[in-house]
Amino acid sequence: MTFVEAHGLWTGEQKDASLEVGRRVANEDIEVIRFSCADVHGVLRGKTMVAASARGAMQGGVALTSTMLLKDTSHRTAFPVFSAGGGFGMKELQGAADLIMVADPTTFHVLPWARKTGWMLCDVYFRDGRPFPFSTRSLMATAVERLKSREYEFIAGLEVEFHLFKLMDPRLGLADSGQPGAAPEVELLSQGYQYLTEQRFDQMEPAVELIRRDLQALGLPLRSIEIEMGPSQVEMTFEPRAGLAAADLMMLVRSAIKQSARRHGLHATFMCRPRIPNVMSSGWHLHQSLRSSDGSNAFVARGVDAPFSDLARGWLGGLLAHAREAALFTTPTINGYRRYRANSLAPDRAIWASENRGVMVRAIGGRDDPATRLENRVGEPTANPYVYMASQILSGLDGVGRQVDPGPGADAPYETRADRLPTTIEEAIAALDASAFFRAGFGDAFVNYLLTIKRAELARFNTEVSEWEQREYFDLF
Repeated sequence: MTFVEAHGLWTGEQKDASLEVGRRVANEDIEVIRFSCADVHGVLRGKTMVAASARGAMQGGVALTSTMLLKDTSHRTAFPVFSAGGGFGMKELQGAADLIMVADPTTFHVLPWARKTGWMLCDVYFRDGRPFPFSTRSLMATAVERLKSREYEFIAGLEVEFHLFKLMDPRLGLADSGQPGAAPEVELLSQGYQYLTEQRFDQMEPAVELIRRDLQALGLPLRSIEIEMGPSQVEMTFEPRAGLAAADLMMLVRSAIKQSARRHGLHATFMCRPRIPNVMSSGWHLHQSLRSSDGSNAFVARGVDAPFSDLARGWLGGLLAHAREAALFTTPTINGYRRYRANSLAPDRAIWASENRGVMVRAIGGRDDPATRLENRVGEPTANPYVYMASQILSGLDGVGRQVDPGPGADAPYETRADRLPTTIEEAIAALDASAFFRAGFGDAFVNYLLTIKRAELARFNTEVSEWEQREYFDLF
């Protein structure tokens, strides 16, 4: 029996999809297929198989060195994998042993920018068929199932900002390598600050068009494109998707934009606040609602003058109540905390309001409006979509279960008394470390795993001499 058959890893839908993948590979003359999985940072890792081997790889799985999922953002392994238990007390992770990636055939796409190349997302397992406990896609799937048991479906729409530059020097000299390597040198495509003017859009459109065409050829549900406030800054929105598909979409969106851009001599970055003059921070606004078993939007206020239903009110209460301890899921990088500042179209405290872009959660909709939803504006574009969305589901369900009151909407978002969001990653790490709620929801093992990786990044950051220090002290003392 194959690995998939022996452990019963595919649903009927996935089995049918695998047959369709086989037909497409033959009919479209696909030469290679990329098998990819998300690490804890939401970075895709995996292997590329030639088409002749891909069918067997779909059924038998693809081996992946376990250290690929144990790295910080510099790609350094953050655990002592060659010690007993590999730093986890797990013999399965000792000595950089293999894990098994199993493709989800329902995620198959043909990449328009890569010649005759297919692509699939994978789930990760131990060699004995047990799910890898630190697989963020599996954590999201578990949260979706918890919601499904309540006869609801999580619906999410993506509103994502990023910066798009002309690539001047990719910095590929011998001295530029490292962990991480030297950042590329770039040039602006626009000076910014002419927000939503057609002139700025037309200026950037030749570059944006290249990426837009690839996204549409990939079949992604692109809804709108706009030129954002800052220099060379772009925003894209996508039609809503349900459950795991919404998080899968974000994974593919980021990867597609970066890869397509590079192929066209551009550099796309989802870094929240790049170090360029006059920069504006990028955010990821997550629009969310629940779909009832009858297909209706459970957040709609029916027959009453209110921004949302009682169910949505409890969900909102949960998002606000757990905002501080969820910060490492919504804002996982050191750089992301540069964004939380007053009067900046980004939140700095856990509050909500109707139609106010300074709050953490913006309520959109009203009486009998089928598009009623909550827009959480807290996230940065680098966030791992699986743990970001899973944290929303866990928080929302808790709010509904306990009927948490979110309080009144805030008309003055930067003056209202409320819990402040963490201002540094140190605060976010401490908040998650102390969180009994997320330790129960995700498990101690996963929380400790994430904290270890983030502390490793922070330790490296704290040993670097910054330009600020050099400028501040080198001449003075």
